[in-house]
Amino acid sequence: MNLNTAIVLSLTTALITSSAFAHQWCWTSNQCNTYGWQLMTPDERKAHQAKLVSFQNYTACEKYIDMHHKNMDERAKINGVTLPPIADNPCEALKALGKLK
Repeated sequence: MNLNTAIVLSLTTALITSSAFAHQWCWTSNQCNTYGWQLMTPDERKAHQAKLVSFQNYTACEKYIDMHHKNMDERAKINGVTLPPIADNPCEALKALGKLK
């Protein structure tokens, strides 16, 4: 095996491994599915995503999401912003993926 072949095989393996790891999660918060996304800083968005992935229990996730929605409603009121209706429940999505019990 020559050096070029070894490099290609290594990179392909790394890509497949990282892709498989990413697909274990399969749900990420974004502007289309996160209530109040436009009112959050990039750091808050990252923290929100990290918090969601930390849950193993549906009830704990629901409590957090209820609190998040209340906080976003308060921010919207302060900033004179009308948020669109809540379309997705991340806890339901995580439950459907088998991430929450």
